[in-house]
Amino acid sequence: MQFTQVTNQVIEVSKQAGAFIREQRRIFDPAKIEYKGLNDLVSYVDKTAEEMIVSGLKDILPEAGFITEEKTINKTGERFNWIIDPLDGTTNFIHGMPIFSVSIALKEYDELVVGVVYEVNFDECFYAWKDSPAYMNGKEIKVSNDDTLAKSLLATGFPYYDFTKQAAYLELFAELMRNTHGIRRLGSAAVDLAYTACGRLEGFYEYNLNAWDVAAGILIVKQAGGEVVNFSGGEECMETRELVATNGKITQELLNLIQKYF
Repeated sequence: MQFTQVTNQVIEVSKQAGAFIREQRRIFDPAKIEYKGLNDLVSYVDKTAEEMIVSGLKDILPEAGFITEEKTINKTGERFNWIIDPLDGTTNFIHGMPIFSVSIALKEYDELVVGVVYEVNFDECFYAWKDSPAYMNGKEIKVSNDDTLAKSLLATGFPYYDFTKQAAYLELFAELMRNTHGIRRLGSAAVDLAYTACGRLEGFYEYNLNAWDVAAGILIVKQAGGEVVNFSGGEECMETRELVATNGKITQELLNLIQKYF
């Protein structure tokens, strides 16, 4: 299959959903917030955007199944499955903060073959497909060349419902604060991964992530020359729900510190 054409079609679907999200942000009423769980917010915007995305992707690969955050469809594909987060960064969206994204990945059996992350506010679309370079708005992107934590800017996310590892996480955070250029908490794991892929960040780490948060970004980072592992250094990131994405040059140094606390 030619994944180039599929990727271009997915980009269009992501931008259509992004245009809807952007317009809704202008008129959004916070009274329409719903709670899926502790600090786990959702709105009609997430659900409608997901329905739009699912509808568009059905036209591309009618036989494919879906793994989606809002579960607006129940279908499993034998060969192909889409992995979708219609609005990664819902809390930012609800509060009017400017980083949130559409994340769409395609899996063929157990292999990621297409990844698209569309950051809505800045109209930046990051994408890659199997055996391709990674791109942002048509220009090839690569990870940064900085080779030590001391020269690195990192991103992370904070646990918002499972606080069992909070103490260890904060100790790690404090040590990284002292040994890097800084740590950012952007609020969208998909964007954290995209920014690692294009060299704005040297690395990103977080736990308790779902497949739809990271699937597209994982492929983009790898195709940009980066590395993605779990906290033990293994490849099973979505399965373990632990993720460390780097430019490939600071991986072991960052893992050494993570493993000190986890």
